[in-house]
Amino acid sequence: MLRYKLVVVGGGSGGCSVAAKFTRKLGKGQVAVIEPAEKHYYQPMWTMVGGGMKTVEQSARPMKDVLPAQADWIRERAVAFDPKSNKVTTSSGDEVTYEYLVVAMGIQINWDAIKGLKEALDTPGVCSNYSPKYAPKTFEELKAFREGNAIFTFPNTPIKCPGAPQKILYIADQYLRKAGKRDKATLIYNTSLPVLFGVKKYAESLWKVVEDRGIVVNNRRCLTEVRPDTREAVFVDLDRPEHQFMEKYELLHVTPNMSAPDVLKACPALTDAAGYVDVDKHTLQHNRHPNVFAIGDCSSVPTSKTAAAVAAECGVLGKNLWSVMSGGQCTASYDGYTSCPLVTGYSKCILAEFKFDGVPLETFPIDQGKERWAPFVMKKELMPFLYWQLMLKGYWNGPKVIRKALHLGMSD
Repeated sequence: MLRYKLVVVGGGSGGCSVAAKFTRKLGKGQVAVIEPAEKHYYQPMWTMVGGGMKTVEQSARPMKDVLPAQADWIRERAVAFDPKSNKVTTSSGDEVTYEYLVVAMGIQINWDAIKGLKEALDTPGVCSNYSPKYAPKTFEELKAFREGNAIFTFPNTPIKCPGAPQKILYIADQYLRKAGKRDKATLIYNTSLPVLFGVKKYAESLWKVVEDRGIVVNNRRCLTEVRPDTREAVFVDLDRPEHQFMEKYELLHVTPNMSAPDVLKACPALTDAAGYVDVDKHTLQHNRHPNVFAIGDCSSVPTSKTAAAVAAECGVLGKNLWSVMSGGQCTASYDGYTSCPLVTGYSKCILAEFKFDGVPLETFPIDQGKERWAPFVMKKELMPFLYWQLMLKGYWNGPKVIRKALHLGMSD
């Protein structure tokens, strides 16, 4: 049986950041990271990969290079949790015990949840930026597009980076214009949501974008089946489930259904009814097990699931977990800050930043609801640097300090 002061389950953005913070505090042999993957991906870059602006190789690093050297890397899957006994069981059957646990498992992609999708992804016309395997295919499909419907979907489940399904829509519009094929294309965005975007201010800006560019938006329409042999996509009207729609596609970009990881759903002692780790949304401490915390997409925190949210959460979790380890209470409070750089083409971006309840919380003292060049450059060049060089090393906790300075201390 392996024993550690702190066990972190997951080697994604949250897991790496937390492990880096606490390895510096606790020293060698005190922190373990349970993660089976050999590669770590900067997933926000996959939108750029799908648009031909980056390569999938640029989004990857060897896992050994991003995990802290003094942490013990357990290269296995977590297959069971027992919070009452403070232990995690791995895929080899080993039991790893802990004094403190941070769950950072991300969100699970369920490719099989849409009938025919898994098979369709290996056929012409169908793509998805939600995988390093398929994101490069998106750009290949854009280049191969001739005429007809280019359909982009948003599912009826929580997803990571809720802006990504429409970012590639706007990039595709710009690409087809440059290639002289836009007049032969009907761009359609079928979203399960009742709104274009969850924050009113940015939704209004995005409606202007789709109207100016002649993009068709259908709300409350959810993809249920893909028929690659006939190039047909089947949708259901979520407000009238008896109504189904079949649409022909030349290009179909699918955002797959997602859920909490199965291993978490199998442990109700850790999770809420939906299978997400049941934590206080402000402290990130578990509501029933005070030595357990969660960060990122696997948590029950009601904010958009983005890398920006993870960065802000990491600062709060770091303070609270260290306080609890030292015999104190959780005093730091997460305000729900998250960010979604809404890329609208090959040179512009709307930098959406907001907190709980969709309240804008912007870093710069300008109207970030407008398309601008500078946020695009930040998204493409600066944010990857921050991610690899600062965030994964536990040093970047979001732009709160910068925001306060730019607003002369008059901002949250």
